[in-house]
Amino acid sequence: MPTTRGWAALGAGAALVLLWIGFGERLLLAVGAFLLLAVGIGVPYVRMAAPKVAVNRRLTPFQVHDGDRAVVEVSLITARRVFQVSVEDHVHGLGSAHFVADRVEPNQPMLARYEILCRPRGIYLVGPAEVRVHDPLGLSESGGMAGTPDRLVVYPTVEDLAGLPLGRGQDPTVNSSKASFANQGGDDFFTLREYQHGDDLRKVHWPSTAKRDELMIKQLEMPWQSRALVVFDPRRANHATRESFEQAVRGAASVVRHLFASGYTPTLWTGRGNGTVASSPESYALALEELAVVQPDEDLDLPISVAKLRRRGIAGGVMVLVTGPPDDADLGAFRVLSRDFYRTVVMSVVVSRESNYGESMSLPSYNEATLQFARTGAATVVTDPGGTWAPAWREAMERAWSTATAG
Repeated sequence: MPTTRGWAALGAGAALVLLWIGFGERLLLAVGAFLLLAVGIGVPYVRMAAPKVAVNRRLTPFQVHDGDRAVVEVSLITARRVFQVSVEDHVHGLGSAHFVADRVEPNQPMLARYEILCRPRGIYLVGPAEVRVHDPLGLSESGGMAGTPDRLVVYPTVEDLAGLPLGRGQDPTVNSSKASFANQGGDDFFTLREYQHGDDLRKVHWPSTAKRDELMIKQLEMPWQSRALVVFDPRRANHATRESFEQAVRGAASVVRHLFASGYTPTLWTGRGNGTVASSPESYALALEELAVVQPDEDLDLPISVAKLRRRGIAGGVMVLVTGPPDDADLGAFRVLSRDFYRTVVMSVVVSRESNYGESMSLPSYNEATLQFARTGAATVVTDPGGTWAPAWREAMERAWSTATAG
């Protein structure tokens, strides 16, 4: 269709033709006919050229953490020479990039590159690109969407944590602050269960799958000591501000990564379902992806949900509860789950108290619920919405080691 310039050319051409009719000046006719003919030829030209343009995209990396940057490389290729090509690549929710090529030769790709500041966490679609082709005079244009969309996953920011809860190694009579097991599980058959997204298809038990008409996974025995559970409390009522919720998300992501890298097989539970077991790099990515999209929950009944979770028989060496200022629901959930785990940790986001001088103190205030957790023997890790987890985690681990009894 004609561009704004093209419509102006059509109007001017028609006016010149009318003036030629009135005055009989041939030069007016020549100029008017040229303008009308230029638009008339340009419209079919761009309609034929636009479908010949293809757009490819490479996203590096396609999985990043909040605040990182991703690089997008766009490749434009055409089967015939085209002029005045514009490409607008959309990153839905984060913005768009616009490129213009004056001329593209046949089968000679043109490359363009741009960066994305990946913030906030979430899952974003990159593309498809909007391609528009103009005629050499810019009087007509045609275009549409080209290429397939790519998926950009922005994980929460993670911190490097140091130290592990005092647990048991392969010998249950010896305490250890370092995992001494692999996160791949044992080789002995343990049970059959339904397939979950992220499971290794090589572990499908085909006879049972054929019998039940649904995928069944042969689960191998996992050392009890290597099992860990990370419970994230997403209730909106438990977080006074959005910053508090985001800090809790960062804490959950940090501890999942830390446990997985240390040899544990953590199960992440964010309020729904049976949790995501991070037993492989692929399922670990799924766990972080779950945290990338988690949002405050208005309707979650934490005690009932935790009771259902416990009926699955989850137990192991370490349980970590990540929440805001702990309340009665958190205490109830902790009492239900902690009996099945050897060591427990509570990570809490609370608002810093104000000192007598009106300045925010470096240590957050401990509410009564936090003290009750500490009295049960749980390691308590407390920070405020603008703080960091790593120092408080390290201090809590060292405090647990210094007070642990031998044997």
